Amino acid sequence: MRTRTAQLLCLIAVLAAGCGQGRSGGDGGDDGGGSAGKGDAGRRARQVAAAWDGSDAAEAWRRGFYPMADLVQLPDHAFRSAADKEAYQLQNFALRGQLPTTAAQKGTVKWGDGRALTLPVMDAREAFGTLDRYSGEGPELVVTGARLGRTELATSRGPATVPAWLFTIRGYDTPLKRVALAPSEAPKSPIGPAAEVPSDVLWPLEQVKETAQDGRSVTVLAGHGDCDDGPAVDVLETGGSVVLSGSIRNPSEGDCPAVLKITKVTVTLARPLGDRVLLDAFTGRPVPYGTEFGRNPSWD
Repeated sequence: MRTRTAQLLCLIAVLAAGCGQGRSGGDGGDDGGGSAGKGDAGRRARQVAAAWDGSDAAEAWRRGFYPMADLVQLPDHAFRSAADKEAYQLQNFALRGQLPTTAAQKGTVKWGDGRALTLPVMDAREAFGTLDRYSGEGPELVVTGARLGRTELATSRGPATVPAWLFTIRGYDTPLKRVALAPSEAPKSPIGPAAEVPSDVLWPLEQVKETAQDGRSVTVLAGHGDCDDGPAVDVLETGGSVVLSGSIRNPSEGDCPAVLKITKVTVTLARPLGDRVLLDAFTGRPVPYGTEFGRNPSWD
């Protein structure tokens, strides 16, 4: 039986697995008809690791381009004012200059070990459109130009240099960088979700927010309610994967407002993440990477 906290959160959560979507799948999956218990959480993590390690999905993951950090990198010393910060959060940008109309059709992701991957490059106007999504009144960040350059980005295969549009922002000495490549489509998971609905002891994670430069920690966004002690994230490491199990600490069984709170949780790893797949125990899928402006549509 789910606790009241999980019942309330399930009504409002918009998560990778969704609430009440589908049943368990894959070898060794938990019974999809109920929620995982405390003793099941560790077993579920081992099942997810076993399903992914050595699988075709894991091999496809290691061949692809999967960012593990924001695709937008702010100028140095951002933000210079509260109005600029508000404009960025609103996604309110104004173009007061010319954007390049031509660019290379292909760009290369380069990893430190010599591996590379060639992908289509979005044009400057398409990249600008991913930034400017607000049509209402309010403060705005003024873009006066752009050029195609490169930046470093944390990915599922470690740090990489990637093509990026460097937008000149009025009032800033350094550009705002927007990665010029679309992420690869996520592979189909070899195992289904743990259950039809989350529980306090096994809850889906929202997204990856940041990966440490040395790969020894990852920061994820985890959901919880208004009447608990916040989220907890346990980790199971294998040679091919890192499985994170989200849960809610000390949830209330009484009446509680239906509020979904999102909290950053940093998980320390025994060794660098490297190209191991970072997995969510509940969904059985890679933890979605996050951006300031939401999740890559290929995850959904």
